[in-house]
Amino acid sequence: MNQKDLSRTHSAIVTDGAERAPSRSMLRAVGFGDEDFKKNQIGVASTWSMVTPCNMHIDKLADEVITGVNGANGKAVVFNTITISDGISMGTEGMKYSLVSREVIADSIETVAGCEGFDGIVAVGGCDKNMPGCLMGLARLNRPSVFVYGGTILPGKLQDADIDIVSVFEAVGAHSAGNIDDDRLYAIEANAIPGPGSCGGMYTANTMASAIEALGMSLPNSSAQAAISDEKKVDCQSAGTAVLKLIEQGIRPSDIMTKKAFENAIAVVTALGGSTNAVLHLIGMAYTVGVELTLDDFTRIGAKTPVLADLKPSGKYVMADLVNIGGLTPLMKIMLDAGLLHGDCLTVTGKTVAENLADVTPYPEDQKIIQPLDQPIKEDGHLVILYGNLASTGAVAKISGKEGLSFTGSARVFESEEEALKRILDDTVKAGDVIVIRYEGPKGGPGMREMLAPTSAVMGKGLGSDVALITDGRFSGGSHGFVVGHITPEAQEGGLLAIVQDGDSITIDAEQKAVNLNLDQTEIDARMAQWTPPKARYQKGVLAKYAKLVNSASLGAITDADLNL
Repeated sequence: MNQKDLSRTHSAIVTDGAERAPSRSMLRAVGFGDEDFKKNQIGVASTWSMVTPCNMHIDKLADEVITGVNGANGKAVVFNTITISDGISMGTEGMKYSLVSREVIADSIETVAGCEGFDGIVAVGGCDKNMPGCLMGLARLNRPSVFVYGGTILPGKLQDADIDIVSVFEAVGAHSAGNIDDDRLYAIEANAIPGPGSCGGMYTANTMASAIEALGMSLPNSSAQAAISDEKKVDCQSAGTAVLKLIEQGIRPSDIMTKKAFENAIAVVTALGGSTNAVLHLIGMAYTVGVELTLDDFTRIGAKTPVLADLKPSGKYVMADLVNIGGLTPLMKIMLDAGLLHGDCLTVTGKTVAENLADVTPYPEDQKIIQPLDQPIKEDGHLVILYGNLASTGAVAKISGKEGLSFTGSARVFESEEEALKRILDDTVKAGDVIVIRYEGPKGGPGMREMLAPTSAVMGKGLGSDVALITDGRFSGGSHGFVVGHITPEAQEGGLLAIVQDGDSITIDAEQKAVNLNLDQTEIDARMAQWTPPKARYQKGVLAKYAKLVNSASLGAITDADLNL
């Protein structure tokens, strides 16, 4: 038996020998010929769907991967997994399925690839949850794998200004405040999304694509290419070739997704000013591959890593602008040379981070998107992990520096996102309020919805500097302002968020990294003695299963932890 036969560790079980004739017969019907049974079978996990513009083109990208695999003497087998649209479901009950979809995607990739005997996998993802979902599925299988990002959308245009989906959410608040009329709202709505690709700022999709590339699981600059571009087609074909080389070299996700690689991912997310969702997803991905990653790792790395990218939502530019000046690799080279990245981490090229970056062309001298290390947008990280009596096991804030570093205000308490949004839009919420949105955590929601509609309404109302918002839910990468999410323990599990009342004083202090309910312990104890957890909102179905299995947001909100207990 030659080396090629040895590399068919999984597919040989399905196809080799007289007793596997039924399997081969089935495979002939889907396009296998005699020679294909001697080749490595590569599963191509496509997240194509017409549910959202983020994924509407991924069937074509999967075809390019197939071309790459088959051209390198492998045999590609494409299959689909689900995706959902955060942008469409945002602010509705349906958004509770969003984070749940990450687990379903991981489960489905594991299920199909595990069942069919693929020797390697290429996954193509293009929206917030299907990217970490893909990585979790690949990590569980631990077979040679490459992730391909579907690519960023181009910005919409309105009177020569760049607009995007967050522009639409913020326009809703501006319309409610009377600052824009119906025609202007319609014009923003009609022009914000020009075609395929993931949301254009440094929101969660572009954040996670960048994190995955920094982790080493994508080819260089896969995270920084337009969805519809020749570069993205080449990226897909190259991924198909690369996965076969990984099989030859015996390189698996566990060899790439190490603790040092996750530290690289955190550092790059920090330099980019990325989404708070990266905290949740990176911790979940790390658990899946057997790496211990905690909230405190983000504090440690953030202390020495500056924010360098002037990207939306807090900055001026979109991902397409970063693509135009050279993408992510020149930033990683800057960080590597400054000692902010581990250069010895292995990647899906079969080379190390340092080897991949050795010949990278620097950014143009006149570019304004990535600031020099000695002139950062923020000298330390923007992802601030907070503790305190409201978050004894941690919470996550996104502090760009523009919001200020502390806020003390009076609680305005809401039991759901919908209720909060109504009261923001009808002017019930006033300057000086701390909006409290609870029972939106992984178990309480269930599903940990993103609070983009309320945060955008606050910004659209012009209250971004005058109002804070805290929640056991989470935030879209498009959210900005003085916001704290991922509060744990969540209200459903008896966190202090559950006993906050209107008018209570709350302090958020980014310098002290604390979020506290300003009550004496006697009053806190008295209220807790009267509190009982509300009945689960769903008694059967996907959301009920999720609520039963999911762990804390501070641990990644995963559903396969400690299932043996």
